[in-house]
Amino acid sequence: MVSIMDEVLELEMGHKVLEVGAGSGWHAATIAEIVAPTDAPKDKWGHVYTVEIVSQLAEFAKKNIEKADYSDRITVVCGDGSLGYPEAAPYDRILVTAAAPDVPKPLVEQLKTGGVLVIPVGGMYLYQTLVRVRKRDGQILEENLGGVAFVPLTGKYGQRL
Repeated sequence: MVSIMDEVLELEMGHKVLEVGAGSGWHAATIAEIVAPTDAPKDKWGHVYTVEIVSQLAEFAKKNIEKADYSDRITVVCGDGSLGYPEAAPYDRILVTAAAPDVPKPLVEQLKTGGVLVIPVGGMYLYQTLVRVRKRDGQILEENLGGVAFVPLTGKYGQRL
């Protein structure tokens, strides 16, 4: 699923990416390898901002990213990812790794024109759909990429637990 999500994000070197749901930090590291490869000049690097609502997971991700020598390409933030991370917006790409009831408006607002957002949408225990959102010329285009099963997104725009 990680590789599928990375592929449908259409990642490129130099992209600034927001990931919602850091977990262990591994998915952010796979993104960093694409947007900021170590064999590219640092001035061509992109950056990954990953937001995790569970403080223990945010610390775990941060330690893993530091151990794996990614801290110059990935920033871990503890907070409500359903609100995005406006401090570093706008983003070329946004990835959400937990299912939301709908596409959170703050994430769409923080996406650059021409940007791509990938998010599982649906109920906590029911069918979820992987959705790719494209922001083009003032339009928001949604594409259904098929059924998936993810943990629920929590926070202001997350699932009502």
